[in-house]
Amino acid sequence: QVQLVEFGGGLVQAGGSLRLSCTASGSSFSINVMGWYRQAPGKQRELVAGITSGGSTNYADSVKGRFTISRDNAKNRVYLQMSSLKPEDTAVYYCHEDWRWWGQGTQVTVSS
Repeated sequence: QVQLVEFGGGLVQAGGSLRLSCTASGSSFSINVMGWYRQAPGKQRELVAGITSGGSTNYADSVKGRFTISRDNAKNRVYLQMSSLKPEDTAVYYCHEDWRWWGQGTQVTVSS
């Protein structure tokens, strides 16, 4: 059974930074695409960033230059380093593996 567990959410002031991590178990982590989505209250879930098994990355326009996704295949872990946070980044952040498995989400709140 595949499980994804996220850590690192919290409350931060605008302009601050947070690092999210997601640890996977029970899957072929190293060959799968990993990524982060987020969902703000009253809005649809949206892509934040993704990373392939080979390390290619893509980002939503709204986070380019501020967020960085990375992965450590030895630890079955994917990270999202978030900097220059804005109040509009407030959302529940979910990691996924291959769009088949999803974590439970971690809340990120950015105060102005």
